[in-house]
Amino acid sequence: MHVIDGHDLVVVGCGMAGLAAGLRAAELDLNPVLLEKTPREERGGQTRYVQSFRIPSADSGLPERGYEFDISDYSADDYYDDIMHQTSGKADPDIARTLVDLASPTAEWLTDHGVDWDMEPPHVGYTVARTFIDGEDLVPTLIERIEELDGEIVYNAEARDLKESDDAERRVTGVEALVDGERVIYEADAVVIASGGYESDERKRTVYYGDGYDEMTVRGSPYNTGGPIDMALDIGARATGQWSGAHMSLIDGNSPPARGGANRIDGYQYCVVLNHDGERFVDEGQDARAHTYAKFGRLFFEEEDHEVFLIADSEMEEYLWPQGPSDPVYADTVAEVLDELGCKHPEKGQETVEAYNDACPDDLEFDPETLDGNNAEGIEPPKSNWAVPLDNPPYVGYPLTGGITFAFGGVATTTDAEVLDTREETIPGLYAAGNSVGGLFYDNYPGGTGLTNAAVYGKIAAESAADELEHRAARAEADD
Repeated sequence: MHVIDGHDLVVVGCGMAGLAAGLRAAELDLNPVLLEKTPREERGGQTRYVQSFRIPSADSGLPERGYEFDISDYSADDYYDDIMHQTSGKADPDIARTLVDLASPTAEWLTDHGVDWDMEPPHVGYTVARTFIDGEDLVPTLIERIEELDGEIVYNAEARDLKESDDAERRVTGVEALVDGERVIYEADAVVIASGGYESDERKRTVYYGDGYDEMTVRGSPYNTGGPIDMALDIGARATGQWSGAHMSLIDGNSPPARGGANRIDGYQYCVVLNHDGERFVDEGQDARAHTYAKFGRLFFEEEDHEVFLIADSEMEEYLWPQGPSDPVYADTVAEVLDELGCKHPEKGQETVEAYNDACPDDLEFDPETLDGNNAEGIEPPKSNWAVPLDNPPYVGYPLTGGITFAFGGVATTTDAEVLDTREETIPGLYAAGNSVGGLFYDNYPGGTGLTNAAVYGKIAAESAADELEHRAARAEADD
């Protein structure tokens, strides 16, 4: 077995959390090595498929760097309230508070390292501040910067086991990995697990979510199978968070089984969604898109044949933003559109849309940018906002399903990204960040928060490791 030493820090993973940890560690002269499970051409995990960061614009330094927000008054307190509301108050309040308070400084730090943001929202319906980015640009930008600072990236490196010291402290001292088929031990003073969740493992999806979830589309990387989470649990890390929960987005029904990226059809909140029985089953306008798309995916997937149908008319079509592979289906009636899409009861679907139209208010003032309060009552389910009649043919339809982005369960950590064991004690030398960590997301997901979370806590993990190593060196010197 090959043994490699000389690194102060091993980072497992090369997505946003790993890149932030690696970059900060390189800044701090920790000589980091990042172990990336994928081949070079697929590096970056889920981050290569991302589109945006959620940022509290009210206290951001990005305008001083030439970037103007579309929504300028979104505060850290607003962000915190959104996280707690969307997670049913279950998110760890300290983890959430640290995240929102450091979101802006972390974005500024990334900007200073060469990340270039797009500030123009791609379509209407964004109700909080965002920066936009193409993940396939973000990943190489940060990797190049890490390598400029003498950090190292190793591809085709699958982490298999954590190594511990033989003394009573049982400090984590490195990682055993399979690199191009060869077993290699990377010795180090600390390890950061930043390898994403277990969302791409068909067996784990079935265990945690139920029968049929082995069939669910993986929106991003097929490599995120949760192995590094398991190796942390194997040495006593505490499992936490909603293991039965996940970011499951509504996506185009013809999306590929993996690596498809966004594939969303945004604007659904202004229209109606029908199942194979031709019935509405969800309040499409219950909240802003950013607060519903990641929970609707699960509801859509659990309908018959894992498939539902989006219907718009000629007026509402202009507010749709289809990103998937399906071509729109047009016809003069709703039933014809549904029949072409393969709905089993298209005539019932037409009746449902007619009943919906009758329930829409007569004196509405449609506002796609806010929760406009135009509600349709007397139907089940009601529609809380954007209840606009769909009565201007031709009609247009798309097939929809649910796809998984990342899982919500993971290891427990402190706000310093230290991994906790089952006794609530920190495991010396072990840190974690990003989607390998549980305790932040429950029930739903505030859009754009996953990438921000990964960046904030990846950076914290490297700083905490550096502080620990400095304290250890000071203690050793004092003992001498």
